[in-house]
Amino acid sequence: MSTRFWPIRGAAVLLVLLASVPALFAADRPDPPKVVEEIAAKVNGDIITRGELEKSRVDLEREIRQQGQGQPAAAVQKAIDQATTDELRNQIDQLLLVQKGKELDINVEDELKKEIASIQADSKISDPDKFHEWLRGITGISFEEFRQKEKNKLITERVVSEQVWRNIVIPEADLQKYYNEHKSEFIRKESVTLRMILISTGDGKPETVAAAERKANALLARARGSADKFSDLARQYSDDPSAADDGLLPTAFERGAGSDPAKQLNKAIETVVFSHEKGYVTDLIQIRGAGFAIYRVEDHIPAGQASFDDVKNQINSILMRPIADPKLRTYLTTLRQNAFLQIKPGFIDSGAAPGKDTEWKDPAKLMPETTTKSAVANQRHMKKLLGVIPYGFTGQKDTAPAPPSAVTPVQQAPPTTNSDGTPR
Repeated sequence: MSTRFWPIRGAAVLLVLLASVPALFAADRPDPPKVVEEIAAKVNGDIITRGELEKSRVDLEREIRQQGQGQPAAAVQKAIDQATTDELRNQIDQLLLVQKGKELDINVEDELKKEIASIQADSKISDPDKFHEWLRGITGISFEEFRQKEKNKLITERVVSEQVWRNIVIPEADLQKYYNEHKSEFIRKESVTLRMILISTGDGKPETVAAAERKANALLARARGSADKFSDLARQYSDDPSAADDGLLPTAFERGAGSDPAKQLNKAIETVVFSHEKGYVTDLIQIRGAGFAIYRVEDHIPAGQASFDDVKNQINSILMRPIADPKLRTYLTTLRQNAFLQIKPGFIDSGAAPGKDTEWKDPAKLMPETTTKSAVANQRHMKKLLGVIPYGFTGQKDTAPAPPSAVTPVQQAPPTTNSDGTPR
């Protein structure tokens, strides 16, 4: 028995095609938009998001709790509450200062390179990729994000220094008076500042180690001579990240630094450098797994009472702070007055400029009526659908005459001669 296919006619065709309409739309319609982040404030051409505020709040709370260990819980919580209240203010402050720095054409690339080189030297990781991975593990963000944050911080500090601090002058007599009244605060441990040249032993094979030692000995002879500066040799030949800063190590090392590993030297190195004064260049010191190092004592500060000249800049910063903070807030208020600033309902700028309109303007209410992307998409889907189902189709053949064309036909010019060739 043969299988027989019955033709589907009329309304049945329409039902089958209509049943496929949802599938047609679902296949082509893009997914509905998802809200990835919420904008909290607009500051000129930049934005601050809820996510940024929340991450900053979490980081700040962790930092306050670490610094407040041993203090009353109520005092720590009060500091956290105040920091949370001022978080949007602080974010707006930094954006305004960074924008001002760009306007003033402030360049901090050299300082940024030195700062990152200092961090890399502390990490003792010379491989860039491994250092970037280590930094992500410490900070929770990519190297590029970390670099941008540090750059913004340096720009902010430079603007504050040039626009606020520079105009504050503390009389010498006031500096001397503060020193005399706070001498006990300026008793220091013995410390040294060092420069270093490191020649890497690479893969550790005997021939590689021997070649590195020969190169290091040649550099040692030049460093102890009078023709070359140690800083120039470090910059040109050292395999340590500190080469970017002419070999200068990022911290002053204290004798027996105890619990602070950042200020602690290997015991053998400590014994050598603390036994000599400024300008001394050590013999080769082999560092296991790294290479051959040469150190220069850049400064050697003895233990005891620091002199007034040694701490004068430090005292100047201490006395400037209570004067600079109000001036900085006044400066930031002026930047707010001149900025395009909108803050979404539910977020509060605790440093708002008096009388400044920061009301959130919803773009949807301001824009004239236009065709939206979704309307265009729907129109495209309808065209596809109508290509399958002719508009008004009922399943019956339409025998009515075609309606007259809406386009007027072009009239033909009459013939200029008769059929026999005589003029008409």
